[in-house]
Amino acid sequence: MLRFITFLSAVSLFSFAAPVPTPLFGIHFGAGTSSDAKPTTLSQATISSQLLRPALFSRVAYCSAPSVTALNCGAPCDAVKGISVVTAGGDDGEIPGFFIATDPSTQSVVVAHQGTEPDNILSIANDVQFAQVKMNSTLFPSAAEGVLVHDGFHKTQGRTADIVLSAVKNSLNSTGFKRVLVTGHSLGAAVATLDGVMLRMNLPSDVTVDAVGFGLPRVGNQEFADMVDQLFPTFTHVTNQKDPVPIVPPRFLSYQHASGEVHITAVDDKSGEATILECPGQENESCSDTTSPLHADIPNHLGPYFNGISFGGDACPA
Repeated sequence: MLRFITFLSAVSLFSFAAPVPTPLFGIHFGAGTSSDAKPTTLSQATISSQLLRPALFSRVAYCSAPSVTALNCGAPCDAVKGISVVTAGGDDGEIPGFFIATDPSTQSVVVAHQGTEPDNILSIANDVQFAQVKMNSTLFPSAAEGVLVHDGFHKTQGRTADIVLSAVKNSLNSTGFKRVLVTGHSLGAAVATLDGVMLRMNLPSDVTVDAVGFGLPRVGNQEFADMVDQLFPTFTHVTNQKDPVPIVPPRFLSYQHASGEVHITAVDDKSGEATILECPGQENESCSDTTSPLHADIPNHLGPYFNGISFGGDACPA
């Protein structure tokens, strides 16, 4: 993980280069819009009610599929007891770990994805394929013309898309629930974002789809970010202090975050409480975009984020 994030930070050093209008081998150039709106502080009550449970699910996604299926992965699984796991899988490589579950406490179907596994070169390859491609028209039938996404993230999401869509539909039918949560950390947050778009386009309009990502890299271009804004009024991506991953791929490569950033500015070492800003608009100039590649803090990518929650293989004992 540290080697990979260092690579991403090096790439983003060029994010202030002059825009070049012509695409080359799937690489597009140019930057999207920014927001200078003033952030506001997120209350601890909102953190607990809206961010805590998605973070717990994202942590579980780093555990092995057998341990998740049995809900026998130690403290991460203990924190989400009460859920019923529908399916779990992944190979820590081309298919990062994932699970789908029903959560009676929130009347939701949950889809969670693991982030990059640094010990597996195929997992890292998912991240570095950063040419932009059109979205699969079968999975994303209403994607607008001009919407482009990260090739590696798109391929990774496509490897589990049919399983996710089928399992979510079946789970909604069997439970009667009307809500879906998609979540993940790092690469898992990118895949979860694409899952959320797919599900919103393929599920009935009376089903609510919530997307919450942690340490989310940029997934697509300005048109993609605008589409996410239209599909998800409550889309949320949590950035942690000087984490370099949310500022890659760099904006000069025509990548753009959707709205919905909440930015952690500090975490209390003793209490675990975090000070978090709600950042209006896309690419808010007062939030993670203030991170310089030269002054990034790589450990911030793993955490802790809040309530003592960190991500990665080390955060999951099974």
